[in-house]
Amino acid sequence: MSHNDGLLLRTLDEVRSSLNGASSRRERSEIGQFLTPSPIAQYMATLFERSVENARILDPGAGVGVLFASLVSVLISNTQRPRSIEVVAYENDGNVLSHLQETMLACKALCDRKEISFQGKVCAEDFIASAVEQTEYGLFAAPVRLFTHVTLNPPYKKVNSHSETRKTLAAAGIEVSNLYAAFTWLAARLLETGGEMVAITPRSFCNGPYFRRFRKALLDMMSLHHVHIFESRKKAFADDSVLQENVIFHAVRGQRQPKRVTISVSQGSQFSDIFQRNVPFGRVVFPGDSDSFIHLVQDDEGEHVMRRMARLRTTLFDLGLDVSTGRVVDFRAKEHLRSKPSCETAPLIYPCHFESGFVRWPLGNIRKPNAILASKQTRDLLVRTGYYVLAKRFTAKEEPRRVVAAIFDPDRIKAPEIGFENHLNYFHAFGKGLPPRIAKGLALFLNSSLFDKYFRLFSGHTQVNATDLRKMRYPTRESLLRLGENIDQRIPDQETVDDLVNEECERNG
Repeated sequence: MSHNDGLLLRTLDEVRSSLNGASSRRERSEIGQFLTPSPIAQYMATLFERSVENARILDPGAGVGVLFASLVSVLISNTQRPRSIEVVAYENDGNVLSHLQETMLACKALCDRKEISFQGKVCAEDFIASAVEQTEYGLFAAPVRLFTHVTLNPPYKKVNSHSETRKTLAAAGIEVSNLYAAFTWLAARLLETGGEMVAITPRSFCNGPYFRRFRKALLDMMSLHHVHIFESRKKAFADDSVLQENVIFHAVRGQRQPKRVTISVSQGSQFSDIFQRNVPFGRVVFPGDSDSFIHLVQDDEGEHVMRRMARLRTTLFDLGLDVSTGRVVDFRAKEHLRSKPSCETAPLIYPCHFESGFVRWPLGNIRKPNAILASKQTRDLLVRTGYYVLAKRFTAKEEPRRVVAAIFDPDRIKAPEIGFENHLNYFHAFGKGLPPRIAKGLALFLNSSLFDKYFRLFSGHTQVNATDLRKMRYPTRESLLRLGENIDQRIPDQETVDDLVNEECERNG
């Protein structure tokens, strides 16, 4: 990188810092915009591989322009540099448009010095509406000029189900729950065959039902070549206080999936400590997986976990079990909730009732209600008593585990019906309670380090969804019965749990 290139990126970082005041950060958070730090932008630019004579770059949601500026800098520094570069940058945040225009002028100056033709266009309009119009080819539609490169840090914000944006996307056959997926999907459509995309997005698209259509469309249009993981979810956008787990991925339009995918990882956003490995594509997206989940194994330990879990082939359905999300959404059932149980109520179980692997109820001195009225109005919110295994849907950021499970023991809590609050998932035998030893064995398995580590590889979410738990593989019924023999009044310590589960994995090997 030349002195002038470095000066431009340092200037853009200063601009970014100046826009990071509390009020500005709040405004950008409301629209889901988080400006890319220059080290991340520079790293992303290095992932592009293709040399073209005439580069045409798309940067949707460009912010101050650091992504395309970094890419221009890399392209003009290459041995085989382009004869011309055109940049189209979309940005409808009026607070950054003047900075974006200055970045365009600075890129033109850099290209002029190299005698490379440069054109830059800032589109101060909604990218989604524009991209849908360009990609919905009608009978009389003018041909669209496609791009050779897409560099992308899309906005992270849920798409309101009643918004014009949702209607526009649905009309174009795009069903997504978040703006970042919509931006990525549309940007991929605007790439020419062989065109490359490098994007930084939340990791949540890698699994789960909400991103299934997006995931399948992306893998159908694009071949996945490289995924970079940040070991700490705080590091990518640290000064924006973003705790989202992010990944950077490089993909190419219109090619077959490669035999191997590069998975790299760094502790922070300076990329001084990158570790990478080449993984067979079939271990990233399993052959025959109708959901096209993307598994990101970043080190030897992860590979070891994957191999051990691969020995388990039993599904919940095979076991005669299922998992559901707790039916009681407390703010919707407020009038039926009670702080103390009575003869008219049923126990209401929250994550705060977990203790030593079992449910302890009722609890005093808690903000949550302990009970829910058992009436005609609440009948559909309650389940019949029995043994159930509960798993937290959300864990606090300081908790070392993603998956935390506990046993609901009907001998400890006497009641004909129970309510499980919506922050819990509950395992059941198709609506009924579980056999006691199966429940205990399942809870022990869910609380193992092996399951927790695998779930982190498997899941891009910071929450534990019932769909994700349904996709997992489990020990056989016989194994669960053996594991269940090791629980009496409490779950054993972690070392013992892990030894017992490892022993059962060996049996399944």
